[in-house]
Amino acid sequence: MRDHVVAVDIGTGSARAGVFTSRGALLAKGEHPIFMNRPRENHAEHDSENIWAAVCTAVRAAVAASGVDASVIGAIGFDATCSLVVRDTNGKPLTVSTGGEDRFDTIVWLDHRALVEADFCTATKHPVLEHSGHFMSPEMEMPKLMWLKKNLPQSWAKAGYFFDLADFMTWKATGSLARSRCTLTAKWNYLAHRKPGWQTDFLNVIGLGDLRERGNLPEETAPVGQSVGTLTAEAANALGLDRECHVGAGMIDAYAGALGTLAGHSGDLGALEHQLALIAGTSSCVVSFSRERRRSTGMWGPYYEAVFSDTWLVEAGQSATGALLDYIVGMHAAGGEPTAALHDRIVKRIAELRAIEGDAFGERIHVLPDFHGNRSPLADPHAVGVVSGLTLDASFDGLCRLYWRTSIGVALGIRHILEKMHDYGYVPDTLHVAGGHVKNAVLMELYSDVTGCKVVVPEMNEAVLLGTAIAASVSCGLYENLGAAGAAMYPGGRERLPDKRKKALYDRDYRRFLAMYRHRAELDSME
Repeated sequence: MRDHVVAVDIGTGSARAGVFTSRGALLAKGEHPIFMNRPRENHAEHDSENIWAAVCTAVRAAVAASGVDASVIGAIGFDATCSLVVRDTNGKPLTVSTGGEDRFDTIVWLDHRALVEADFCTATKHPVLEHSGHFMSPEMEMPKLMWLKKNLPQSWAKAGYFFDLADFMTWKATGSLARSRCTLTAKWNYLAHRKPGWQTDFLNVIGLGDLRERGNLPEETAPVGQSVGTLTAEAANALGLDRECHVGAGMIDAYAGALGTLAGHSGDLGALEHQLALIAGTSSCVVSFSRERRRSTGMWGPYYEAVFSDTWLVEAGQSATGALLDYIVGMHAAGGEPTAALHDRIVKRIAELRAIEGDAFGERIHVLPDFHGNRSPLADPHAVGVVSGLTLDASFDGLCRLYWRTSIGVALGIRHILEKMHDYGYVPDTLHVAGGHVKNAVLMELYSDVTGCKVVVPEMNEAVLLGTAIAASVSCGLYENLGAAGAAMYPGGRERLPDKRKKALYDRDYRRFLAMYRHRAELDSME
């Protein structure tokens, strides 16, 4: 009986695979690194064939470690970063790099080369922007495509296929050109709640009137949980699976994480509206669902059926959180390579110093965490970070103070997002946290105490893989829908309530946080 599924998560630096039972138990994992090319500032590129090879290695390792036979695997699902893959008319890699190497055919999600193009899209004030927070981010696909057409016209002229990375993976696995509703709605300005979904007038205004034909982009989309086909012979051989294995529609990694994190509530939309997924690692994504379309200025969305049917999704986020703490560790005189061991040492020392100094620990240091722009709620990719209160202290304890206050800045950023969401009518009061930050005791304390929200950590900290597995289980018929699959496969979670004694302290920090935004704007406006 095919009562197992494989989930694949393609992140910024590696591809991971997990083998799951139909009850959500993770039997084994495999992981393999992927290469990223950084030829110049704001440019980041992948080699999609390198990604596919890494996926195949990870899947084979996971299946071998699980001890199950390929004959019991009913489906494989893929989630990925929202990176842009470009192929020629023969389906071969086509360069997106100023270096000209064809193997670098993928613009990474975090690439900010298209800032000018993103600003142009925002300036159009086209109605489609109502579904991207009234602004366009350089992390979206349209600005990247505009940049490609303008700066590498030879690649544009040869292009035959444009894919979001998750859709590239399902194409590579099945040969199907189906595109996921999850990817197109969230990253391609496709309006799933309208017919037609592509807004031709917008494409014409931004100079991409030939996009659909050039990129083989269909009008219809595949919802999350739908099978887009079974594995080709070549893909089955490469993955170590068989040709009866279904392939589920692809997902954006953060939304797979939201599905896995909130799976226990996925069958009850009323309860789901009060839950918020915080997928926190290199960057942080905040995902909330609602039964009605609501305003989302400064956030991404609302997107219709990006995950659940008849449901709107809104995403907010912070462009650099774990990456920011890595930067603080790496740039400080007492820091160094930001390894997990060094982070753990800093977190331990922070606890010791707080026990000695109490709330006065680092209290005069204040940090605006916008070192890679402000994704939400200001929607300003040009924003910069601010640190106030530094001295000549270059000691390890000085690093710990800066790390602590930077972590508070990150948590205050989440509070800022939540307050804007509440202003727009969203009602989440519980944070379900997954990702690398779960391992950081400082951040987990602050997410609860600074926001005043209950925090839930899933018993299994593999929310992204689990969400992809849930969708895969529906695609091969193990479950009727995402709600049923989520209820059966969610492992439960541990709760942490906020320390009410800290409320006044962090309320004051939040007032200072907002004041720093005003002061930054004042400095920027001076002539």
